[in-house]
Amino acid sequence: MENILSGNLIIIGGAEDKEGKKEILKRVCDSIDKEKDILVIATIATEYPKEVAAKYKEVFGNLNVRNIKVLDIAERCDAYEEGNVNIIRESALIFFTGGDQLRITSLIGGTPIYDELKEACNKGKFIVGTSAGASVMSDTMVVQGDDDDSPRKCTLKMSPGFGLIKGVIIDQHFAQRGRIGRLLAGIAQNPEILGIGIDENTGIIVNQTGTIEVIGEGAVYFIDGSTITYTNVSELHADEILSMHNVKLHVLTNGNKFDFIKKSPFEEEKINHEDNTKENI
Repeated sequence: MENILSGNLIIIGGAEDKEGKKEILKRVCDSIDKEKDILVIATIATEYPKEVAAKYKEVFGNLNVRNIKVLDIAERCDAYEEGNVNIIRESALIFFTGGDQLRITSLIGGTPIYDELKEACNKGKFIVGTSAGASVMSDTMVVQGDDDDSPRKCTLKMSPGFGLIKGVIIDQHFAQRGRIGRLLAGIAQNPEILGIGIDENTGIIVNQTGTIEVIGEGAVYFIDGSTITYTNVSELHADEILSMHNVKLHVLTNGNKFDFIKKSPFEEEKINHEDNTKENI
């Protein structure tokens, strides 16, 4: 079976806490050796790279990460520079900030930076993305769709992503922007893939075995369309309300786990510490 997971991924729904307890960003930093490893802030998605980089450098520095570098790709030619490729090559963790996910794929897709990113995944390095940086992780990403509205047949704009995790669509700022309808529309069009909607200040940790752990203060919504028995999706009358039957929805919160291979939540087996020794009489 083709591998559906690459590397170790931390995928954040955006607006993660940077001022208070910083629980999610602490988990990010705890993934590496904070004294020795290099954490890279990739500002490719944003139109304000200097401001965004400065903020994250401050936060990660306060969380005791000693070696922080910034990868700023403003034009495609920057993605061919050996110095930028070396930043990825030397890193232990690459953190993609929010912004516009199409900026990321259009600026680095098919370049040496992209090839080095895939190699980093294959070596098990941590790839982290928040907001737009989350959407780009999957092989199919949401680019545009109506927020806070009922799902409609063909109103969702999608595009290829990085494919670091295959067979999913990831949407972010999920409950806060009412995006359940647009993710359902995506699943209706592609029922073989798994929809993952991630709330703000919430994330998932995905390892190479297919285990997904939810972290943060919100919820993560897993939409499984493999059991759909009927849908009216078609190109005809594209703006009509979508109808779909027997779609599965799982809602997970902090500490809950999901088996990506089986598409099912699970609880880890608890060890029985019962003392079986007999009492002395």
